[in-house]
Amino acid sequence: MKDYALEIARRAKAVLPRLSMLTPAIKNSVLVRVSELLKENKEFIQKENEKDIEFARSIGLSSAMIDRLRVGEKQIKSMVKVLEDVAKLKDPVGEITSMWTVENGLKIGRMRVPIGVIFIVYESRPNVTIEASSLCFKSSNAVILRGGKEAIHTNHILANLFRKAINEHVEGLQDAVCFVDKKEREIVTEILQLEGLVDVAIPRGGESLIRAVSESAKIPVIKHYKGVCSIYVDNEADLKKAYDIVYNAKVQRPSVCNAIENLVIHKDLLQDFWPKMATVLLESGVELRCDDISYQALQEDSFDAFKSKIKKATEEDYYEEFLDLILAVKTVESLEEAMGFIEKYGSKHSDAIITENHTKAMRFLQEVDSAAVYVNASTRFTDGNEFGMGAEMGISTDKIHARGPMALQELTIEKFVIFGNGQLRENVGIPENLKEKLNL
Repeated sequence: MKDYALEIARRAKAVLPRLSMLTPAIKNSVLVRVSELLKENKEFIQKENEKDIEFARSIGLSSAMIDRLRVGEKQIKSMVKVLEDVAKLKDPVGEITSMWTVENGLKIGRMRVPIGVIFIVYESRPNVTIEASSLCFKSSNAVILRGGKEAIHTNHILANLFRKAINEHVEGLQDAVCFVDKKEREIVTEILQLEGLVDVAIPRGGESLIRAVSESAKIPVIKHYKGVCSIYVDNEADLKKAYDIVYNAKVQRPSVCNAIENLVIHKDLLQDFWPKMATVLLESGVELRCDDISYQALQEDSFDAFKSKIKKATEEDYYEEFLDLILAVKTVESLEEAMGFIEKYGSKHSDAIITENHTKAMRFLQEVDSAAVYVNASTRFTDGNEFGMGAEMGISTDKIHARGPMALQELTIEKFVIFGNGQLRENVGIPENLKEKLNL
């Protein structure tokens, strides 16, 4: 496995010089060609995907995981749109982000350049193959793709179509997209050890996967461990907005990292807002895990039919990423208490306040230490595509290099570029007597 890991990393590293010289026009043409190949091969892609779904069922994967795995007409159209959107984005490579002149006349600037070889480890979602490849290729990075064993057939055909499109436009450059076609877990560990060949790892998946990658790596890892997202409904909220926002953030797609796991409500809303909101959630199949005061508010006869889905929360529930139709509920007396709750139990991913009070909204934005902080909107928008970034490699809650959705700009780093005209530090050059002796 070590030889396999070395080979694939060396192949990816070898294409970087040529990859960095590609013009935006060529890169965009490749992306458009991939979108055409997806449409031309959609039946074959779906046939390969059925093999993966059958395998996923045979090993007992949950319905939520199988939902993430499925690639139908809708998912193919979505991948096509990602490719078209990324092709339309401005290429960040080579951009001079700033330039200034210092006293000695040196012109100093910052230029965006690719990171290098990026290793992405992910589970279930085959669309990540296209998103990661498109963003890496557009930003002139080579990518090593390692999807889960449950999606190997779908990922393999998607990666091969991308490689085919690259080779049609720039012969011999297909290793800009490398796919790990073996299932052995040791390969991941081996690649994570390859300092000098692989520049960064980006894991996408459950907390256990991300922690395993982080603990095994000798290379930098950009990550978020889990998405424990919260919405705080303030006592000065527009409740018409609140009902829909909370519903969307929990129910629309509960199995993703930007769905809310905690609902924080002001105590003034217990008599009116909370019973109605709870009814909507319960009717939608959501199990509620409530603190004492919000639990007591649901002990009326009208909730008898939902008794099995109304439970008392434990301390552990507020830390939990359920990724399911389960919601923990906490009652607070103030904005300060709400923000304290989010600081203690949240994962610094995405959090929102619903309020019409501008001062409270601005305090929430400034004081809540999360990668994405919202006012009067669903947390479900934390996504590179939804943010107008074309797609995303993943979402980072780290505070070094990148935070939030990672797209084109986040897949570049800045280096200093300096233009001079013979300047010398402290004007120290070759001594005159040595110049004369050597006739310099």
